[in-house]
Amino acid sequence: MGSSPWATRPPFRRWAYLVLFIIALVCIVPFHSSTFLSSVFLQSSPQEFARRSQILSKCAYIRSKPGPPPNFHDRTQSDRYADSENTTPVLVRNATIWTAANDGHEVLNGDLLIHRGLIKAIGDVPLSLIRQVESKHGKLEVVDVHGAWVTPGIVDLHSHIGVGSVPELNGASDTNSRKAPILPWLRSIDGLNTHDASYELAIAGGVTTAQILPGSANDIGGQAFIMKLRPTAERSPSSMLLEPPYTLNGSHFDHSLTPRWRHMKHACGENPSRVYGMTRLDSGWNFRAAYDSARKLRDAQDDFCAKAESNSWDDLAGNAFPEDLQWESLVDVLRGRVRLSVHCYEAVDLDGIVRLTNEFEFPVASFHHAGETYLVPDLLKKTWGGTPAIALFASNFRKKREAYRGSEFAPRVLAEHGIDVVMKSDHPVVNSRYLLHEAAQAHYYGLDPALALLSVTYTPATAMGMGHRIGMLKAGYDADVVIWSSHPLSLAATPTQVYIDGIPQLSHPGRHVAKGPTTSPRTPDFDSEKVAAVVHEGIPPLEPRSVKGALFVNVSGLYMRGGGSTGVARISEKVGSVGVEDGRVVCVSQCSDFAQGAADIVDLEGGTITPGLTSFGAPLGLVEIRLEPSTNDGSVSNPLDGDLPAILGDTIIRAQDGLMFGGQNLLLAYRGGVTTAITAPSGTFLQGVSTAFSPGAAHANVENASVVDEVALHVGISMSSRIGVSTQIAALRNMLFGEGGDKVLRRVRKGKTTLVVDVESADIMATLLRLKDEYEAHSGRELRMTFAGATEAHLLAREIARAGVSVIVTQSKPFPSTWEQRRILAGPPITQESLVTALLKAGVNVAIGVIDEYNARNTRFEAGWFLLTSNGFIDRATALALATTNLEKALGVRREMPQDLVAYRGGDVFEFEAKVVGVISETLARTDLFV
Repeated sequence: MGSSPWATRPPFRRWAYLVLFIIALVCIVPFHSSTFLSSVFLQSSPQEFARRSQILSKCAYIRSKPGPPPNFHDRTQSDRYADSENTTPVLVRNATIWTAANDGHEVLNGDLLIHRGLIKAIGDVPLSLIRQVESKHGKLEVVDVHGAWVTPGIVDLHSHIGVGSVPELNGASDTNSRKAPILPWLRSIDGLNTHDASYELAIAGGVTTAQILPGSANDIGGQAFIMKLRPTAERSPSSMLLEPPYTLNGSHFDHSLTPRWRHMKHACGENPSRVYGMTRLDSGWNFRAAYDSARKLRDAQDDFCAKAESNSWDDLAGNAFPEDLQWESLVDVLRGRVRLSVHCYEAVDLDGIVRLTNEFEFPVASFHHAGETYLVPDLLKKTWGGTPAIALFASNFRKKREAYRGSEFAPRVLAEHGIDVVMKSDHPVVNSRYLLHEAAQAHYYGLDPALALLSVTYTPATAMGMGHRIGMLKAGYDADVVIWSSHPLSLAATPTQVYIDGIPQLSHPGRHVAKGPTTSPRTPDFDSEKVAAVVHEGIPPLEPRSVKGALFVNVSGLYMRGGGSTGVARISEKVGSVGVEDGRVVCVSQCSDFAQGAADIVDLEGGTITPGLTSFGAPLGLVEIRLEPSTNDGSVSNPLDGDLPAILGDTIIRAQDGLMFGGQNLLLAYRGGVTTAITAPSGTFLQGVSTAFSPGAAHANVENASVVDEVALHVGISMSSRIGVSTQIAALRNMLFGEGGDKVLRRVRKGKTTLVVDVESADIMATLLRLKDEYEAHSGRELRMTFAGATEAHLLAREIARAGVSVIVTQSKPFPSTWEQRRILAGPPITQESLVTALLKAGVNVAIGVIDEYNARNTRFEAGWFLLTSNGFIDRATALALATTNLEKALGVRREMPQDLVAYRGGDVFEFEAKVVGVISETLARTDLFV
């Protein structure tokens, strides 16, 4: 039997090695020195010393709380700093700096110095520091922003960018696994696509950091990761990560390090139920069973560590530290080392998760979507470990039953209960480029401006455990900085430059962006609406109070239909007063006699009266809850699929036959200034005949509820169809060149009714233009054609203009969702032109619409976005025409439309300061008031 290698060494060397070994062990685990050293001295094998030290180090690590290391803010450069990238120091001068400090109330007027990926100084930057940085680096870029607003980079707490890539292709669809409802071992990093077209767009909206969550198909969908959106020299997903946990590549790492936060996604409610054909009862058990498995593993680890730390090594002989790669992440949830994001809408689901947290004693960082949280604030405060932040949409509600009670006032209500509010994108559900717009809408509906800005900066940064380095402008923080064209909460605020890790991201800073207002919007009073939303649990009565006559006073401007190149003309400035009776204007300015009558008096406080808007694109009146078939008219059968019922014969479906009045989306659109809705049946190829109607009517038999019974014939030609594009074109050609058929189709052939084609691809549009020429040459008649959607129309704008084809842009915020939409015209700050301005300059009749029924209420803001980002090319009359006369012309409405007007209190139709308080409805011969 050989002797120990230690026994063969000289005594001095043996003691020297032993002392060095003990010092090393003390440095590794000082907090275990007494227990650990006693065990060391009782053993002689270095291998055993190492094994025990590793066990004790791991035991200490699993109990350590995540966060920045103690010396984090002593750093002189970012861990993401790279010499190979553009890291020239930058001095931003003469800025209005919203720092996010002091609960969002700190605003500094001064400068900002950026170097080595960090903010070096802010406010009054010492000249000596500037010279020191310049001398060491050799150069310094000075950017004078002339008083522009500067904020931290926007932080998105809920995104699927990179895993739900665009354009949508089967080869890069990695948002969800559908293998099982409980999958805590999956990781979003493993599906992160670096070629997603969304990165550039999100950065153009000021988004610098995002939490990339798995989807909500599963009760436990897997682990999330935080990433910076800028491209890196390495071009890998890993190089984009921000503070990835040390467990990323296994459990073999230095356990003396301060742990980093981990992140995970849970989901409850309809999505997992729909995907796996189960109920909430199943989900409840799935969660409990999973956490019970994790608890057993955690307890086994704790028992193991207790024996190790009590020097009971004999009891551990031959046993390894208990580990299970599938459940280790959920064990970390129980240890409070995971920032948990939970997708939950309804009170029943929120209650289930709150009970789960108390049963298994783990915290939740944030509830997401969370449509009913504003109704149960006291429940949220019962969550084990503290009240989670609540991540919300601004107005994207009612697509499914669990979202039906969502409210635009939820951010304000939650804030009033002292609960942290986050606005999130759920990209690509909401294009994260416009995440700041979500915060601006929350502010419009009453959220404090400081909290609104915090909701997309420091609050989400804190919720994801990164508040020590992002979400705030402060010396030592990451140099993620955005310079804005206007006050960040104003409509259409746009970045002029974005820095991520101190690296500029926009190629043409400021070139394409016009300056806007520099002060925060003075938002309307929605107190009564907020109270009603809570009292009626998200379904408040929305019907107006109808009166015969009203006198509007303190009116600053009056626009009406008629006259001018746009069909909308300003009648008067500084009107003073406007009297109306039976839905008609009877006096302007000189209304003293009218004021003596019994009419209601409504103070517009300097607001305006403008033509009511027309909505198109969303299935208003046909769809109430999109994912609940029993609440909808349903889809039109596709004759190309061979499923057209024989009983229909040649009849084409008419939207008018399926209209439903009084729905939430319809009435909210009316309260948003939409006085006419034009809706087409929902379908793929042959959709049917659209109808125009009044959203304010109680039912179809109200006099003049129908404005135009049959508006246009609608078809769709798409690469996304199961049927080939060439087959769809052939079918359309056959319809046009054939004889007989439905009377509306016959009118299309005679040039009396417009053919509206839902189309996105420029190539398909080119084919349709050739078909139009072919038909007109054959028949000798005009084929009146309009493109709807038309994302790629800018590529052949002049050809469209020459053909006399109108375009209805239904995606005012461009996004390349599909392959046939990939060639978008992004608009400022990426390109100077938007799709609307490019088409207008080419001479095309352009209108706008919206696709989602919840968004119809925001039509005025969509038109205002084009107005404010057109660099002065579009005036207010033209902006109004986009959603009124231009739209009616595009759809072939030949009759003179009613002179329906909308009264806005406190501002202009295109401002966040104005609120609709009345509709002067010539259609319904009455005035509807919302005050």
